[in-house]
Amino acid sequence: MFVNFTRIGRRVKEVRNVKGMSQAELAEQIDTSVPYISLIETAAKKASLTTLVLIANALGVTVDTFLSGNLTNDPEEYCCDLILLINDCNNYERRVIFEVASAAKKSLRESNCLHPYFEKM
Repeated sequence: MFVNFTRIGRRVKEVRNVKGMSQAELAEQIDTSVPYISLIETAAKKASLTTLVLIANALGVTVDTFLSGNLTNDPEEYCCDLILLINDCNNYERRVIFEVASAAKKSLRESNCLHPYFEKM
């Protein structure tokens, strides 16, 4: 079984940044070192389940936020990424992002119909 620790680390860093927390603050809250947080965020170290739970609690999210995308055929694979993307946006920015995403989806689906090479979703 493959677990994408690079994705997990990237999500830890993204959530931490969105929450406005430094590596030092996170390390202090979970009683570990700043270098260890850095190693987790860069996937140089594989975080244990216990550590992920501590980090999730410190950041006020669920462990699913970090693990999303590690399941085969996960229908919510990019949901956390999208939430993180728009989390600090105002309503206008969210609407623009929604409109762009809707147009991109429509274009992708139309392209799939026109090009048999692409698998339909």
